[in-house]
Amino acid sequence: MEKRTLRGIFFSVTLIMNCVMVQAQYDLTKYAFPIVGTQNEYQFANGNVYPCIALPFGMNHWTPQTALNGERWQYSYTSTYITGLKETHQPSPWVGDYGVLSLLPTVGERKFLEKERQSWFTHKSEVASPEYYKVYLADHNVTAELTPSERGCIMQFTFPETNQANVVIDAFDQGSFVRIIQSENKIVGYTSQRSGGKILLPENFRNYFVVTFDQPFTDFATWKDTCFVGNRTEVSGQRTGVVVTFSTRKNRKVIARVASSFISQEQAELNLSREIGNKSFDQVKDAGKLAWNTWLSKFRIEDNRIDDLDHVRMFYTALYRMLLYPREFFEYDVQGKIVHFSPYNGKVLPGRMYTDNGFWDTFRAVHPFFTLFLPEVSKNILEGLANTYRESGWLPEWASPGHIKCMIGSNSTSVVASAYLNGIKDVDINVLWDAVYHSTYDVHPKLSSVGRAGFREYNSLGYVPNDVINESAARTLEYAYADFCMYKLALSLHKNDTIIKTFRERAVNYKNLFYKKYNLMAGRDSKGNFRPDFNPLAWGGDFTEGNSWHYSWSVMHDPQGLADLMGGQKIFQQMLDSVFKMPPVFDSKNYGKVIHEMREMQTIGFGQYAHGNEPIQHMIYLYDWAGEPWKSQYWARQVMERLYQPTADGYCGDEDNGQTSAWYVFSALGFYPVCPATGELAIGSPLFRKVIITLPNGKSLKLNAGSNNEKNVYIKEITLNGQVFTKNFFTRGQLQNGGTVNFQMSPDPNTKKGIQTADFPYSLSREKLAP
Repeated sequence: MEKRTLRGIFFSVTLIMNCVMVQAQYDLTKYAFPIVGTQNEYQFANGNVYPCIALPFGMNHWTPQTALNGERWQYSYTSTYITGLKETHQPSPWVGDYGVLSLLPTVGERKFLEKERQSWFTHKSEVASPEYYKVYLADHNVTAELTPSERGCIMQFTFPETNQANVVIDAFDQGSFVRIIQSENKIVGYTSQRSGGKILLPENFRNYFVVTFDQPFTDFATWKDTCFVGNRTEVSGQRTGVVVTFSTRKNRKVIARVASSFISQEQAELNLSREIGNKSFDQVKDAGKLAWNTWLSKFRIEDNRIDDLDHVRMFYTALYRMLLYPREFFEYDVQGKIVHFSPYNGKVLPGRMYTDNGFWDTFRAVHPFFTLFLPEVSKNILEGLANTYRESGWLPEWASPGHIKCMIGSNSTSVVASAYLNGIKDVDINVLWDAVYHSTYDVHPKLSSVGRAGFREYNSLGYVPNDVINESAARTLEYAYADFCMYKLALSLHKNDTIIKTFRERAVNYKNLFYKKYNLMAGRDSKGNFRPDFNPLAWGGDFTEGNSWHYSWSVMHDPQGLADLMGGQKIFQQMLDSVFKMPPVFDSKNYGKVIHEMREMQTIGFGQYAHGNEPIQHMIYLYDWAGEPWKSQYWARQVMERLYQPTADGYCGDEDNGQTSAWYVFSALGFYPVCPATGELAIGSPLFRKVIITLPNGKSLKLNAGSNNEKNVYIKEITLNGQVFTKNFFTRGQLQNGGTVNFQMSPDPNTKKGIQTADFPYSLSREKLAP
């Protein structure tokens, strides 16, 4: 009897321990590090991100602020001061922030300007995970914590025992307002700050906020611009705020509940009651952890190598970054219906809206990832794009929160077409077709980044001439790929033959820029002349944040056609090799200065391969079209190993709303969407021994590479559901149907695998035309 009891106790303890281990295994937030990529400066980017404490796609993000208000790099890992705990909507330091608000606990004399209220801190007493942030503010002897909801946040401040425990609420500048309702322990107001640069927003753009405290504040002082204005209960002006004071003699903890709305003050209060309400700090935190694990656990790494922990951390950190954008710019009204404030016409309208995304970056891998693995997200984004077109007459190319002048191309076409062609059918495709079609034949009257700058010349000459508009070669190459997307979408929608023929012909306009003398792409003037002083190493000018060596590979839809221009497969292979063999030199004369992307290319040791910027990121996988897939495998692993680390300087260049992260996530899985519209994924080199992906149809996709390690980077053989697989790519259907992919890894390249043309991914030049 005693033995049975002990055995039962042992079994119970073992079961409990196993359950704890399983729970710990699937708490994947502990592997996602918001601090990664936060060590940056203007001249050099290691991610250009801030510690984003938020829920997936949340309307509001929160971050510790180390900078002064208005400074683009709002958190710097090398800083020693915290100046605020900030509600932020900044998608990039190059774009700026909008709708901001900050709180900060202080002790003693009331102070509100950043340099007066700031406190020393150290990373040793800082904790950051996707759903939680904690920091000890040394100058105030206060521990500050926060955890978010989609549109709100709950903060917990642990003060010393004092009668002068303060919380500074800063509504920032560009027009703000605060009202103190002391009887309800409440502050309400709005902030009007908008992103820097050229942005179009309606006059009534505001972010309304509400802050409530769990205990009465004994006193308060409002302020305007740089001065206190006493105990006025309402203050409006360029910059306003309030300092509220508590006594913490009996209760050292002060709880602040915060929410905001772009619709109205009443909606802000509704958001607060729904998302935060009377929940405790831990309840909100636990809900946030659950939300993140629901998304992250769709991709389970099962790899027991201790030396692979950094890869695991980098994978989930990158996946966390991908799931932050685009931002859900919508709310739920009293009836629970989805509504949004339109950043385009200033009206409150039904339906979804998304923002804070630059399609020049994210069309490449982020949106294909959503379409492949998270189709409901892709569907919702397309609903938002349709609403954007209805409300503004244009699709966004860069939105924050409305149209802004940033970057080039009509890459929204790829986002729409790639999603629809790859299974996202439950959308208003008629509106979306009108939207993408309109973009090919017009340009925004105020923002050259919206629509197609130079569309008339492009449509008549077959390229954008460099004596008409800048960055002409980059525009031409991106328009040609967009026209390929239009061609495929027109086919799918059974448009008339003229439309189909027009876009198919324009899809090969990239050929009009091929400069045979250099075997590279180059800009041309209206008369068809190349520049007499053409320098393939010159950044800018006819290109965007890059040079000819970076952009010449921007023929994602027709690598075979590019190889033919260069003189055949052997020369194509040599040109690809040359990218890595050339020295990392650059010509900066077109910019008149050295921009950070140049330094990032120069310092990483990959020759002319500039992974820190998007145009060349897919180039590694073009070896799958060149009959040398083992080189794709080698270079993909080199980039993953050398250019990504779970550290403050862990990215190379700008992270860019998830794009640089998406490259890593896809590559770590073993494939990459070089040409999103085709639904094919070029094969590289998987990073882990086993990954299990839970698909939206309830099936699972198992990716096995049991002999994987830092030396076995080459693929000897692939089997798909038990059958030998010879091709250099997977199709969407093969992956979405689930099953098992086995990669047999080796330290030596298999130079006999994937060398036949039949094994290459799609190229337009090999497509048979209908009679």
